[in-house]
Amino acid sequence: MPSGKETRLLHLGEMEKLDKTLFRLEQGFELQFRLGPTLQGKPVTVYTNYPASGEVFDRHKFRTLSWHNPTGKEDDSDKYCKLDLQISGSYQYYFSLGNEKSGGGYIVVDPILHVGADDHVLPLDCVTLQTFLAKCLGPFHEWEDRLKVAKETGYNMIHFTPLQKLGLSRSCYSLADQLEVNPEFSSRDKKCSWSDIGALVEKMKNEWNMLCITDVVYNHTATNSEWLRLHPECGYNLVNSPHLKPAWVLDRALWHLTCMVADGKYIAKGVPPLIENDNHLNCIRKIIWEDIYPKIKLWEFFQVDVNKAVQQFKALLTQGKMSTKSDPNQHLQIVQDPDYRRLGCTVDMNIALATFIPHSNGPAAIEECCNWFRKRVEELNAEQYRQTNHHQEQAVNCLVGTVVYERLAGNGPKKGPISRKHPLVTRYFTYPFKELTVQEEETMINQPDKACYFMAHNGWVMGDDPLRNFAEPGSNVYLRRELICWGDSVKLRYGNKPEDCPYLWAHMKKYTEITAKYFHGVRLDNCHSTPIHVAEYMLDTARKLRADLYIVAELFTGNEELDNIFVNRLGITSLIREAMTAYNSHEEGRLVYRFGGEPVGSFVQPRLRPLMPAIAHALFMDITHDNECPIQHRSAYDALPSAMIVSMACCATGSTKGYDELVPHQISVVSEERFYAKWNPAAHLASGEVNFQTGILSGRLAINRLHQELGAKGFNQVYVDQVDEDIVAVTRHCPNTHQSVVAVSRTAFRDPKTSFYSKEVPEMCIPGKIEEVVLEARTIERTASPYKKDEHFINGLPNFTVELREHIQIKDSKIIKQAGTAIKGPNEFVQEIEFERLTPGSVIVFRVSLDPKAQEAVGVLRNHLIQFSPHFKSGSLPDDHSAPILKTLFSSIASKLTLADLNQVLYRCESEEQEDGGGCYNIPNWSPLKYAGLQGLMSVMADIRPKNDLGHPFCDNLRSGDWMIDYVSNRLISRAGACAEVGKWLKAMFVYLKRIPRYLIPCYFDAILVGAYTTLLDVGWRQMSSFVQNGSTFVKHLSLGSIQMCGIGKYSCLPDLSPSLHDVPYRLNEITNEKEQCCVSLAAGLPHFSSGIFRSWGRDTFIALRGLMLVTGRYLEARNIILAFGGTLRHGLIPNLLGQGTHARYNCRDAVWWWLQCIQDYCKIVPNGLDILRCPVSRMYPRDDSSPQPPGTMDQPLYEVIQEAMQRHMEGINFRERNAGPQIDQNMRDEGFNVTAGVDRETGFVFGGNRFNCGTWMDKMGESDRARNRGIPATPRDGSAVEIVGLCKSTVRWLLDLSGKNVFPYRGVTVKRQGKEETITYDEWNRKIQGHFERLFFVSENPADPNEKHPNLVHKRGIYKDSYGASSPWCDYQLRPNFTIAMVVAPELFTPERAWKALQIAEEKLLGPLGMKTLDPDDMVYCGVYDNALDNDNYNVAKGFNYHQGPEWLWPIGYFLRAKLYFSKMIGPEIYAKTVVMIKNVLSRHYVHLERSSWKGLPELTNENGQYCPFSCETQAWSIGVILEILYDL
Repeated sequence: MPSGKETRLLHLGEMEKLDKTLFRLEQGFELQFRLGPTLQGKPVTVYTNYPASGEVFDRHKFRTLSWHNPTGKEDDSDKYCKLDLQISGSYQYYFSLGNEKSGGGYIVVDPILHVGADDHVLPLDCVTLQTFLAKCLGPFHEWEDRLKVAKETGYNMIHFTPLQKLGLSRSCYSLADQLEVNPEFSSRDKKCSWSDIGALVEKMKNEWNMLCITDVVYNHTATNSEWLRLHPECGYNLVNSPHLKPAWVLDRALWHLTCMVADGKYIAKGVPPLIENDNHLNCIRKIIWEDIYPKIKLWEFFQVDVNKAVQQFKALLTQGKMSTKSDPNQHLQIVQDPDYRRLGCTVDMNIALATFIPHSNGPAAIEECCNWFRKRVEELNAEQYRQTNHHQEQAVNCLVGTVVYERLAGNGPKKGPISRKHPLVTRYFTYPFKELTVQEEETMINQPDKACYFMAHNGWVMGDDPLRNFAEPGSNVYLRRELICWGDSVKLRYGNKPEDCPYLWAHMKKYTEITAKYFHGVRLDNCHSTPIHVAEYMLDTARKLRADLYIVAELFTGNEELDNIFVNRLGITSLIREAMTAYNSHEEGRLVYRFGGEPVGSFVQPRLRPLMPAIAHALFMDITHDNECPIQHRSAYDALPSAMIVSMACCATGSTKGYDELVPHQISVVSEERFYAKWNPAAHLASGEVNFQTGILSGRLAINRLHQELGAKGFNQVYVDQVDEDIVAVTRHCPNTHQSVVAVSRTAFRDPKTSFYSKEVPEMCIPGKIEEVVLEARTIERTASPYKKDEHFINGLPNFTVELREHIQIKDSKIIKQAGTAIKGPNEFVQEIEFERLTPGSVIVFRVSLDPKAQEAVGVLRNHLIQFSPHFKSGSLPDDHSAPILKTLFSSIASKLTLADLNQVLYRCESEEQEDGGGCYNIPNWSPLKYAGLQGLMSVMADIRPKNDLGHPFCDNLRSGDWMIDYVSNRLISRAGACAEVGKWLKAMFVYLKRIPRYLIPCYFDAILVGAYTTLLDVGWRQMSSFVQNGSTFVKHLSLGSIQMCGIGKYSCLPDLSPSLHDVPYRLNEITNEKEQCCVSLAAGLPHFSSGIFRSWGRDTFIALRGLMLVTGRYLEARNIILAFGGTLRHGLIPNLLGQGTHARYNCRDAVWWWLQCIQDYCKIVPNGLDILRCPVSRMYPRDDSSPQPPGTMDQPLYEVIQEAMQRHMEGINFRERNAGPQIDQNMRDEGFNVTAGVDRETGFVFGGNRFNCGTWMDKMGESDRARNRGIPATPRDGSAVEIVGLCKSTVRWLLDLSGKNVFPYRGVTVKRQGKEETITYDEWNRKIQGHFERLFFVSENPADPNEKHPNLVHKRGIYKDSYGASSPWCDYQLRPNFTIAMVVAPELFTPERAWKALQIAEEKLLGPLGMKTLDPDDMVYCGVYDNALDNDNYNVAKGFNYHQGPEWLWPIGYFLRAKLYFSKMIGPEIYAKTVVMIKNVLSRHYVHLERSSWKGLPELTNENGQYCPFSCETQAWSIGVILEILYDL
């Protein structure tokens, strides 16, 4: 991947619907879809409507993406399909599993804005926008002079309200014709056209460096729109929406009430035209309930004509009609009349006939039946009456609420007396005819030629679901009077698709095309109430004309998830956010932090990283044209500081024309008819002119310039500090140069003239060196004539201006009293600022650098980090004086490390370190790290980094002192050799790290360690096999388990090898100064089996060895381990616990067979592997009773030791453990110390053990006196354990093969029988096992199978026994996962069909998420939760007695999967393909666990269903080894 490319990974999860999650990306990014764990291995297809190269976007056209699997087929951890994102917009993706759609979501790609004649990029975070009400710009030829004010004050984007012809109300948003330019812009001699406006927009872009956007209004049109008269179907009228008829009748009745109140006709009933008090309101309620509702009888629209229905029913009964009704649960209910006529509803006569059945055909019976029917219909009508009554109650409440707001409320418009111009309530419907009585008017609703002109007005509904259309059937908003109505606009009715209303869609499409042709962006007015499918269609049209269209929207859904649905579907670039929603300065500061930027000191994120959900990009406005006037709401003094705070946000910012001029009232979009002032730089201003002396204009220019500089130069880290209740300090920090800009604003939410503000302003500490005061500005009063509203021009308060000074030194500041320097820590300058004149309404902005020494240290650090990432080039400084070691690239230092060195550098848990007298680093208020090496730190940082969790105790510890930093380097330096060189390099880097401010240390500490760590991993992988080097991420990360588990401690764990063996590693002993062997040993698991005598176990070592050492290419170390263990052979056995050989315990029957299997694997995998057979083995115990012999005393070639093991088994092994008793095992009963093993002469099966010991891997010994299980093994598995029989068969077959090729000198084993020597050849032994295995181990499907010794003990058929010949026969029949081991090592023993059936049963019964249940859950002693600390009376679980009676162990899953893979090939290609899918899917869970584990390993076991088991090793050698093996097999 090119180093400069930003790549994001989106992991797909089954059934994951992410349409409410916002994913924002930039053009030039690559998006990779990867399979999440639930999908790996499965046939997933990803579809997207992002167009293929050279094609045009079509929202409904999806294509499939092709998969890339860079590492081949062993697993799906790296499989991806990708999109190269080059076009802005909103795109959908979904994926299917087979033929089922499974999940999906959206991605939004931001546009790139270009400005200027050279088309340079305007970053979104640099946008400074100003809104102009178009009608206040005056005639077109005067626009430039008015717009120039925005240019001169530093704005780079203009938002025009609609430029179209306006409706009668003169509201900027009520348009009479969407296609025609407002004729008021034309003058007598020159008509203004769209191309004129387009030319001005182009000029502003090229010459003024300003972009222009304008509104699109899709959800309504002015009531007087000419085209609406010709196309009434475009509105919700009473013909296409008859469900609105009752609401229309109510609306007309309320209009007649208005007329009568206005004419004084209700004074007698207590309602005068001027409503002044609660008594008037109560009288209005009374009139509506008593005079209006009874007259208009709205309930009749929802009722049945009872007499008519009864007549119809009676006629049917008389004719003897029978019901054809089938569903007995259907009850009689009212069927709504689709035309909404009075008493026009009906009931289903079919249901009526089935419900009311006369008991005979006589007239009396029919009459009685009709009466029952009448009663039921009357009940249904009564229910409709009650329902209508509820609607009427709500309607009265809403109506009275509106009257209170419009006429009585202090913050309302105070409309005055009721008149026809200012009615009681706004009309909900148009009525273009002569007024008649209510009754006469109602006759028109059934005349389509008239009813089509009764159209519903638009408006908004408080708290409504924005995705629901409130004018559609099913909504009662108009009847319940819940609409806050715009009486000047008709709501448009689009239907679901263009065919539903062709004229309207075509008209609005043309409107959109005009807008996109001439403007750089659009503002979606009232986006939340625009039908989303309409906006989607229109914006797709717009983007066809202008690909990088800037889309801004106002969305008041009050819910981020709902916002995201709109942002996703429409591809909105920025959402308008209002600073006026802040009720105090603290909240205003919080909004700045919320809407953009990262925390200061954030971590450097990798270029390839997961795609994280985002919040919508903000256009943060200090005021919008809909907001109340902040001068009325707050104070005139607040304009400057609030503008400053908003402008420090790391997002787009904006304002509205009039704010900067300090206009002391809201500039109404409806009623304002005056023009804006023009720009005049001269000192003397006439009426209707402004310049930098006006309002805060001069301050605004400085603020806008600063905002654009911060955005362009990458100041993308933000810190907001609430200094006191009025003072907010916002820091913007650049993570490359570490320059900061700090803006301190003293807000004035309360008027300083009438509210108390303290003269005492708290001192401020600013870390670093203040380079300059970028600007300081104070809002001051000046003498001027008092404000008087100009009749022709929009004017502001004349008596305020801004005192501004820019780019000065602190000493020249008038706001600062003095600035002292304090040193906080050795390398941290902090400047203490004491303010003198930071009055309410003032701002001061500092440019701050790190102090010079720290700046230099950062530059040098960045220079040395370039070797890891080009990201650090900016801000880097050449380094002339650094330590010589830093002149060498780290990769070159690291390349000298062996894999054993890497174990020291990266890993080592607490107990391993303690052997060396150290320990893992302990983070106060948190926990110790898992490893002393770098992985311990990386595991924590991997959690902290993506979230930028700088408050984590880990980061606190780094900021508080150098302890962790020193620990990391000193620990390695103390180790000498190549490890020490790594330590020295780190120490040299840390010299500079310690010189930078503490708040930056976590970020740079992380950068140093990430660079070193990734380099070290590469060094490790380069020393491994090609399988690892070319493997997937999963394979590579698993292979690190080999480095984790294989190390050299202070004391050697392995017995010494023969001095005559070549290539044995040596070192000097620190104490004796003598040469000693230092072979790598393999820990069984961390943390419990990692050091001392508990580190090395024969069984664990050889189960793990193939995966961890042979598959990864560590052949020499594997050879040394095989030979070292071979040297300890005694009684024909390999030790269970190695104890350096001198304290070995020979109490397991299987370790020797695993050892033999490993030798076989070594010979097959390693080039010239057979050479190992001739390697010298130094025998520690030449005879069973020898004392331990020094190395070299007696050497034997390995093949002789192998032969001895085979020979001894055939002879029979029988001995008592040395030192038997509590000193070696405090739980074992005396008989348990007697070890026996041998081979059955008839079957060839290895057998052994007794009921008081446990010689296989299932070796739990009871420990509880309370439960009476002490000294009793939970799973003795005596007799012939299935996996040992399989391992033995594998070895015998292999030796037979070798002897046939004359590589192995023995043809069989010789034993004495009745004094005579007898030879059993390997051929004979092989045939015996082969001939007896299935006969004696397979539990036949046939109940009468003659080979079945104990048919009464069979409880599952078609499986393989766990053992044969156990002292407790029922144990043989338990279903456990051990037979799968035999299947892998000796598949020839199994009939494929039987094997497959048994594997299916194992899968159904034993397979868990990560491991295999160790016992059939149907077994009476099954218990899946292992708790070693629990001591109770329960024999089966006390003190962890159920260790192997249910808990899910990981290592058997490797054998289970390998067996499935092997036998599926034999069953057929279709089954094989399905099996590969299943295996990949299972393995994906191990991948997830490995990635999330802070130990970076796989556990020993889990409790049932994959639950965490606290008693398990967190990472276990054989668990990792077997997963590597199955990936190797794949």
